[in-house]
Amino acid sequence: MSDGVEIEIPPRADYVSLVRLVVAAAVELAPSLEPSRIDDLRVAVSEATTNAIQAHIRSGCRGRVKVCCRCGDGKVLVTVRDDGGGFDVDALPEMPPPESPARLGRESGMGISIIRTLADGSSIDSGPQGTEVRFYFEQP
Repeated sequence: MSDGVEIEIPPRADYVSLVRLVVAAAVELAPSLEPSRIDDLRVAVSEATTNAIQAHIRSGCRGRVKVCCRCGDGKVLVTVRDDGGGFDVDALPEMPPPESPARLGRESGMGISIIRTLADGSSIDSGPQGTEVRFYFEQP
């Protein structure tokens, strides 16, 4: 991965759009994804950043949320890191299929599921010191 960008933001929701713009601009400068995949990337970045901000707010952490995007070799790798209290990754509930009426009643808690659906791969490391969400998109 040769090109990339890192940004640190305060844990405030009004910074999500800035992160989305910065990451999308970095990917467009080092073209490695189709425009439709960049749209998917924007959504995944928004979800991961929002989750990290909410973790900071819930835990009372005043540190910054860190987002890193690396591009190269037809791949984009994004890492979002928070210093919140972490969570049990294995306890995440399975989301109903998109066409299920049960899914319509969910207003939150779908961010990780969305990231896993849109990205070509993802991983989550979480513990008392915080959470790191990594996901990548590849050019077909």
